Amino acid sequence: MKQIKLQPLNQDVEVLTDSTLLSVLLKQEMNVLQACGGQGRCATCHVYVQTGEEALSPKSEQEILTLSFIASSQANSRLACQAKIWQDGLVIEVPQGMYIGSIGELKTLIGKRAQQNLIHPLTGEVLVEEGKLILRSALEKMAEIDSSFSTDLSQILLPTENSIVSER
Repeated sequence: MKQIKLQPLNQDVEVLTDSTLLSVLLKQEMNVLQACGGQGRCATCHVYVQTGEEALSPKSEQEILTLSFIASSQANSRLACQAKIWQDGLVIEVPQGMYIGSIGELKTLIGKRAQQNLIHPLTGEVLVEEGKLILRSALEKMAEIDSSFSTDLSQILLPTENSIVSER
C-alpha cells in the first residue's frame, strides 16, 4: 500500500501499488469524466503533480502526445488514467470543477445550475462557474474553442502547400 495526498481536498489516501490515479480518484467519488474510457486520448482526467513525480510511472508516448494538445498543460501535468502509483509521497492537485467532454453533454445541462465549475478539457477554461445558470452562451463558447482548436490542430498536422512545394 502507498500513501498519497489529494488536493484541494487535503485528503490522505492509501492505495495499492500500481493503481492508476484515475482509479484512486473514482474510488474517492471524485467526478472524473474519463471521456475516452481511460485510454489517454482525451484530457478529462488531467491532474497536476504538486510533489513526488518520481512516485509515478513515466509518461507514455500517448500521454505525452495528448498533453501536448492541452492548453492548460504544464510540466507537472499527468493524465490520471495513465499514471500508475509506484511509491509514497505523491501529492496530486485535481482541478476544481468538472471537465465537459462534448457540446452534446453540455447541451443536456442547459437551464440547470452548475454544481461545480464546468471546464473545457483542452484549454482548462471555465465555461460556466459554479452556482451559475447554464445558458446557451456556454454552448457557443465551447463551439468557438473547439473550432479554434481544430483549426490550430489541422495547421500542425496537415502540410501546407508551401511546404509541399519546398520539398520538391
